[in-house]
Amino acid sequence: MEAPALLNRELSILKFNERVLSMAERADTPLLERLRYLCIVSSNLDEFFEIRIASLKEQQRQTPGLIGVDGLSPEEAFERVQRAAHLLVERENRLLTAEVMPQLLAVGVGLLYASSWNETQRSWAYELFHRDVIPMLTPIGLDPAHPFPRVYNKSLNFIVALTGQDAFGREGNIAIVQAPRALPRMIKVPEGIAGIPDGFMLLTTLISAFVGELFPGMDVQGCYQWRVTRNSDLFVDEEEITNLRQALQGELSQRNFGASVRLEIAHAMPPDLEVFLQREFGLGKADTYRVNGPVNLARLMQLCNRVNRPELEYPVYRPKVPAPFDGDLDKPADLFAAITAGDHLLHHPYQSFQPVLQFLTAAATDPLVVAIKQTIYRTGEDSELMGLLLSAARAGKEVTVVVELMARFDEQTNINWAARLEEVGAHVSYGVVGHKTHAKMALVLRREDGRIRRYGHLGTGNYHPRTARVYTDFGLLTANQQMCEDMDQIFSLLTGLGARRALKLLLQSPFTLHETIQALIWGETENARAGKRARIMAKMNALQEPGTIQALYEASRAGVRIDLIVRGACALQPGVPGQSENIRVRSIIGRFLEHSRVFYFYQEGLEAVYLSSADWMDRNFFRRVELGFPVLDKKLKRRVIDEAFTFALHDNQLAWQVLPDGRYVRAKNRRAPMNLHQHLMARLGG
Repeated sequence: MEAPALLNRELSILKFNERVLSMAERADTPLLERLRYLCIVSSNLDEFFEIRIASLKEQQRQTPGLIGVDGLSPEEAFERVQRAAHLLVERENRLLTAEVMPQLLAVGVGLLYASSWNETQRSWAYELFHRDVIPMLTPIGLDPAHPFPRVYNKSLNFIVALTGQDAFGREGNIAIVQAPRALPRMIKVPEGIAGIPDGFMLLTTLISAFVGELFPGMDVQGCYQWRVTRNSDLFVDEEEITNLRQALQGELSQRNFGASVRLEIAHAMPPDLEVFLQREFGLGKADTYRVNGPVNLARLMQLCNRVNRPELEYPVYRPKVPAPFDGDLDKPADLFAAITAGDHLLHHPYQSFQPVLQFLTAAATDPLVVAIKQTIYRTGEDSELMGLLLSAARAGKEVTVVVELMARFDEQTNINWAARLEEVGAHVSYGVVGHKTHAKMALVLRREDGRIRRYGHLGTGNYHPRTARVYTDFGLLTANQQMCEDMDQIFSLLTGLGARRALKLLLQSPFTLHETIQALIWGETENARAGKRARIMAKMNALQEPGTIQALYEASRAGVRIDLIVRGACALQPGVPGQSENIRVRSIIGRFLEHSRVFYFYQEGLEAVYLSSADWMDRNFFRRVELGFPVLDKKLKRRVIDEAFTFALHDNQLAWQVLPDGRYVRAKNRRAPMNLHQHLMARLGG
């Protein structure tokens, strides 16, 4: 049987952003949260163009005739994706200007545009412009002596149409004004001047209103904001380099000047100026997006963060610190004894990230702890966790940190942390060239009664306290020696050299994770064919790997009941007769970002449950170092099944069902209203 075409990855990513945008469209979403969702979509689209559209353009240049697994050529895929992206951007801007901003203004939060300024506001803005803005601006009149300036990725720029003669007798035509990155994009206006409690002016408004001050004696015919998005995927020839950190540092400096992939322009920009910019950047009509509002909508996230109006946001949720970490565990020995007594499951953000910090604090301060080993993918610029590792190294403990330098858009932060760790004597490794280290694990070695005992933390998410408040992830604190020995083996493989090692409990990419998942799917398939009960449930961020999808199709044809919860891109076509009629796929979009990866196989009642750092994608299975770890404790296993699957499959408020053609519709059932996030906040938060 010919393998069926899979759904297009880029179109599926755009559909995910449509679902995020739907949260901004909901009337029951608080107003500032509606704006926040709009900003999230805008930020997501930036990365989408920087990486995915850039990749499509490369495919058009290098392999124009290649048909992808979705049955589309690069040209066909590009056309469909650009068409869908334009519709999404139009919908996003319409929602911003017609609903969200007017409703915010009605409750005293908003932007003051020049068209509505009174005299007091105009005078205040004029003084601000002359005092703080104009000294920083360098207008560039385009002529043979002043070529088009080099434009930074996603920087704010203005194109100004001019007439008249300047002091040298030069005829005015076109000038470019670049907004320096040092200037704030949003300025708070005093309430007495704004006339509302939370009034702001955008830098774009100030420059557009007073741009004539930059061109004395000339006539300004128009001033229009624009920005260009560039290919931001880094290329490092990993076979040629001798020092990854140095090579990456050099590449980062050029990231902001990659090939142009998108042009965003003000809605009112005349066609001749649009064509001028398109020609300058080698872009066409399909690459050009007219926006009604700021060309960088994501900048409005500052408004969300600077306005203190709790009634316009989600009610504050403070996650509980679960037992026994909420009690008297002041001594490191008590904490390690609690972990020895049994595994502890953490479900963030419903439960606090504090136990992880307590675990590492105990490791850093306990004189019996001799070594700490940890992987770092993303952790943030101001990280308490990294401070603990620095303290431990200063205290003379053996600290080994595997830092993934190629964590996209966090490269510079990770380079900085690597340098600081090395300065205090930590052993810093960058993992395996050609394989990103995406596994999340921390291992503590403690000397007890003359022997080394290991304690570990494994997770589905990053060691990032800020994202632990908004990303849903599972973590496991364990003293299971087989599991911890496996972790130690993996660390040795990452920092040293040696043959592939047999692990007792953990699954590892690029070695055993994919083959084990395939075997587990096949086991359910065989059980179904034998007339036995068979069941598969899996939760992840993305499902793209063709081999795994084909195995799921085969399982469906055998009669296995399959439920998949895929937050983002999904290439699998569910509900197709003769192929996938036993597969249901849903996506949960709500207050928190669904991020955990959980895999369930019935296994004739044994119920194998794995937590993992890996999505079911080619890169996770074959080009990354990933982990899958079993949940062995029966009570914790039951918790994972309920919290990852049972409640999510009953949700009828946040869930979307995938149709065979890849469209998403809101999931409905006749049960009482069920909101997964609210349910788990109540259940785990108390």
